Amino acid sequence: MRHITVALFFECGFRIVKILIKLYFVYKQCIIDNSEMLERGEVRMKILTFKGGIHPHDNKAATEKIPIEILDAPEKLIIPLQQHIGAPCEPLVSVGDEVKLGQKIAESKAFVSAPVHASVSGKVVAIEPMLHPNGSKVLSIIIENDGKDTLHESVKPNKDISQLEPKEIIEVVREAGIVGMGGAGFPTHVKLSPPPDKKIDYVIINGAECEPYLTSDHRVMLETPEEVIYGLKAIMKVFGLQKGYIAIEENKMNAVQVLKEHASKEQGIEIVVLKTKYPQGAEKQLIKVIAGREVPSGGLPADVGAIVLNIDTCTSITRAIKTGMPLIRRIVTVSGSAVREPRNYSVRVGTPFRVLFEKSGGFTEEPAKIVMGGPMMGIAQFSIDVPVVKGTSGLLAFTKKEVQLMAEGPCIRCGKCVAACPMNLLPLYMSAYAIKNDLEQAAKYNVLDCIECGSCSYVCPAKRHLVQSIRAAKQAIIAQKQKN
Repeated sequence: MRHITVALFFECGFRIVKILIKLYFVYKQCIIDNSEMLERGEVRMKILTFKGGIHPHDNKAATEKIPIEILDAPEKLIIPLQQHIGAPCEPLVSVGDEVKLGQKIAESKAFVSAPVHASVSGKVVAIEPMLHPNGSKVLSIIIENDGKDTLHESVKPNKDISQLEPKEIIEVVREAGIVGMGGAGFPTHVKLSPPPDKKIDYVIINGAECEPYLTSDHRVMLETPEEVIYGLKAIMKVFGLQKGYIAIEENKMNAVQVLKEHASKEQGIEIVVLKTKYPQGAEKQLIKVIAGREVPSGGLPADVGAIVLNIDTCTSITRAIKTGMPLIRRIVTVSGSAVREPRNYSVRVGTPFRVLFEKSGGFTEEPAKIVMGGPMMGIAQFSIDVPVVKGTSGLLAFTKKEVQLMAEGPCIRCGKCVAACPMNLLPLYMSAYAIKNDLEQAAKYNVLDCIECGSCSYVCPAKRHLVQSIRAAKQAIIAQKQKN
């Protein structure tokens, strides 16, 4: 018996040693492979991420390899006078006026606002309230396209950024009507003009594009990397920085490689690889993982010395400086289970959604839901006759099979929403107080810090509409504050 035990002992020991040796060689090969990839500029050794978040299927395969196609402008364009956070613009033209491509047609004297420009040349046929993708009616300028794209005299190249002063760059951005292209629509010149006591140390370009289906930023990085780099350099000059960052999720390694090749020709530009996770592209999460700084409750990125801008915002800044062309076009991903031929388009602002869907082969069946933006934070649409605006990053159409509304069940206190929340909040309590209209308690649970990413609703086994109730509470608290 003793001999059998000893034999078994040595047999087990021998097998363990064999496994350890095999693991050693696997590890060694991984190190060699990783080193070779680093030399080729394909990966960054450390992949960054944040606590919380979710992993929905990205559904990007349908369009991630489809090059951007330039769409011809339609016969008639609807250009809303509010495509940004802040004060709406007032018309600078009248019905019957002839306008030219790139001409400023509306602006506001308010600081937090952005002017609007004609995306075609033609005739102003109406100025009236029109349906907007946000669900409201917004005063809009309707232009009948003459098909000539006659350029306005104001559209002319500026000096190179090496010759421009920071204030001049900001003025170029303001005059071009550039806003955040990630969807929020915050005027970029305001972001580039923080209070004097807010010293900016980090400029981060958001190329994460973590929303499922969307690939417009991915294609921009692959097809116009030099414009991304140039735009980042312009922003770095505004703040007098020697270093800037471009953050990209690891599911876009081809974009990482392309941008690394272009960044290697410049000084102080680092490509940061992020873990593929939602909402990896939220600005507070980007600042946390790259700068190691946490934006305080109720605070802004500038409070911790950071600025985050979208990829296409960078290219818009580049075009405004190099050509003088204001923001008149958007890169839009058209996808979803109900779309026959998913595509990426470069489209003029003011183009009706219908034009993009028709160009994509129409619908495979009557869509059950249409969303502007991504499926997590996008806005459900009631019509495809509303226009593309500066914040339109995607148009998604889904079939009935994908859109299955389930009845809410009672909260079972499982804590999944808490684990998923990237802001370390307590969604179940914020929602409960929101439903009871107890705004004071909801505020105590920092409901205003919610970024409305939808992670909590996504993981909730009871299918509770957490984000909707939280959003309603936020709006009510903000309205109350404004009233007081």
